[in-house]
Amino acid sequence: MHANFDKGVVVETEKLLAQVQENIDTVINKDSPLGTALWHSLEQLHPADIADFLAEIDKTKAKKLFINFSKTLQMEIFGELSDPMQVYILSILPEPAKIDALNTLPSNKITDLFDHLSDEELKIYLNLLHKKAREQVLSLLQFDPESAGGVMTTDVLTLMADFTVNKCISLLQRLRPSRDIHQQIYVVDRMNSLVGYINLEDLVLQKPHTQISEFIHKNELVAHAQQDQETIANKMVHYGVMTVPVVDDNNSFLGIITSDTLVDVLMEEASEDVQKMAALAPLKESYFETPFIQILFARGSILIVLLIAGSVSSFILDKFHAALSVLLFSLVPMLTSTGGNTSNQTSAIVIQGLASGEIDAGNAFRFMRRELLMALVLGIILGLVSFVRVYIMSSGELGACIVSSCAVTAIVVTSVILGGFIPLLLRRLNIDPAFSAGPFLATIMDVLGVLIYCLIIRMTL
Repeated sequence: MHANFDKGVVVETEKLLAQVQENIDTVINKDSPLGTALWHSLEQLHPADIADFLAEIDKTKAKKLFINFSKTLQMEIFGELSDPMQVYILSILPEPAKIDALNTLPSNKITDLFDHLSDEELKIYLNLLHKKAREQVLSLLQFDPESAGGVMTTDVLTLMADFTVNKCISLLQRLRPSRDIHQQIYVVDRMNSLVGYINLEDLVLQKPHTQISEFIHKNELVAHAQQDQETIANKMVHYGVMTVPVVDDNNSFLGIITSDTLVDVLMEEASEDVQKMAALAPLKESYFETPFIQILFARGSILIVLLIAGSVSSFILDKFHAALSVLLFSLVPMLTSTGGNTSNQTSAIVIQGLASGEIDAGNAFRFMRRELLMALVLGIILGLVSFVRVYIMSSGELGACIVSSCAVTAIVVTSVILGGFIPLLLRRLNIDPAFSAGPFLATIMDVLGVLIYCLIIRMTL
């Protein structure tokens, strides 16, 4: 029996896994009372916890642990493992166990797994699948992994519009052990074109000999196979639907995107956006499963580019050094940080709005108009604060106060305009707007902030 998900159990689970790791050899061999006791306790954990533990320890020891679990537990753990770990476990299993393991996964998960295999391994594992599952996987492989077709589930029951309620119930009873039954059951015609859906409770409320065509519902949302997974996920959230049918260009029913997939997609996209906003290319695997040298190259190359770009600020300051007093030079960090912070605020708002669908091409002008007004008000407020701050710091040197106040206002307005416009432009060019945030935008505003400041000094002083 698996553990309940409360705080106390989580703490106990962590303690147990720490004990198992400390005594891993005796747990594997079960050659002592402690090893046997820890082994039995380990077997009682949730498969997801065991899967995480196997991913953290040495692969040789993970292999020995895994093969000692019961067949049922092995299959449960296998379904919780990451794709690279599943590939490794498959490599150590005998052929019958390989087939069982592959058949525990839905077709979309098998497709994800196959992305991590060589062409030769792919051929081997495809031949192990049942013919029907193999055909489903082959049909999925034609779609982009991040499209609706790439994440859909094909192991789903559909009904015909001319079926009676009685016949539908009979089919559900026969197929339930091998098919997932969802709250919404999709209805197709004889040509497999999507017609609509019925709710599971409709079969209880309607008379046995009523044809389902008499109470069929129209789909609020239909996904096309080539649509981006993030777009569909956001629409599912917007319309509050738990499943969405996926069709091809001819309206032929292909599969569904479930609520479980929705959660996975939203988590994946959120993680990617965070990494992009930090000027990182999204990691394909988890942090610990990504080679150190790969992470080093990804981070180092971007930081080198930003370092070189940031040196432009030094060039500008050097160019205007004659006009900069010690006091004026000391204000540079305040001005550049204000520009970076303001642009990051604006870009975060527009990126979130674009992701949720609240901001689109239809209201982009309205958004920018409102942000421009926001920029002017913020610029005046921050300019006044800057005036007071410099006045106190400089003992009333009005020239520096006016310069800093004007510079802050100009920098804030520029930051808001760029922070709002650049993500909108990237979306128009079909580039993820998240790339515009974080270090990239902050570096741009550092350079522009210094340039604006120096130009205002030259014009006023």
